[in-house]
Amino acid sequence: MAAMSSTGAVQLDSGIGLWFETFGDPDDPTLLLVSGLGAQALNFDAELCDSFVDRGLRVIRFDNRDTGLSSHLEVDRTYTLSDMAADAIGLLDHLGVGRAHVWGSSMGGMIVQTMAIEHPGRLATMTSVQSTTGEAEVGQPSPDAVAELMSAMGPAADRATAIDNAVAMTRVLTNNPDIFDAERIRRRHEVFHDRAYDPAGVGRQAMAVMASGQRAGGLARLDVPTLVLHGDLDPLVDISGGRRTAELIPGARFVEVEGMGHDLTPIFWNRYIDETISLIAANV
Repeated sequence: MAAMSSTGAVQLDSGIGLWFETFGDPDDPTLLLVSGLGAQALNFDAELCDSFVDRGLRVIRFDNRDTGLSSHLEVDRTYTLSDMAADAIGLLDHLGVGRAHVWGSSMGGMIVQTMAIEHPGRLATMTSVQSTTGEAEVGQPSPDAVAELMSAMGPAADRATAIDNAVAMTRVLTNNPDIFDAERIRRRHEVFHDRAYDPAGVGRQAMAVMASGQRAGGLARLDVPTLVLHGDLDPLVDISGGRRTAELIPGARFVEVEGMGHDLTPIFWNRYIDETISLIAANV
């Protein structure tokens, strides 16, 4: 059964506007989902959000700055992961959430790590998925994957080409032909493209990652219950990045997901949900 949902927008003190959607009962513990590079809130499927709600959570998904229906900035505007973490904290403030369980995928994992380091009192638990620490020695992409992704990146001449490129990139990132559903992925990217298409914004997000450096020292000082999930087939962020994240954070639990690339394919949802609920249940 689909959970009750509502959408809204908030203008933060920084001037950034964020689009968000909530699912479930506001009286239940809050799970904040934070998207990765260029990914809109809809990358966390409503069905996935509903499944977390069915396990007793209120879920919030939102568009990071420079994606979706949130603020798209000027061409030369620069910012860091700290700014993006502050956006997420501002959203929690707007919704009256003092402490939340936070769940970040890829760059979203980097953002929630930054939230934990810079706003530790606001996180009840943290789940970092297919992400890394910012250290050059770990979490690097496969050269072959980079070469394939580069050929499909950049502004496209028209809608059809943009969607074809997005499907091609997702195929590379999934890195598992047994689970790649081309028709489903194309339908999703058609929705994403028609909702918002801003390659320059994705570039500004990438610059934020590069400008933010590594988080090893901050992660080693954390006192936040943490789960780290990472796929063994990830071609974009090598699994060493996830292992290193868990190694640094005191008490963190590392879970390797067999057959998972750099994606959130539905076949893995039950694993995500079960592991996340176990973390939350152990820290209520």
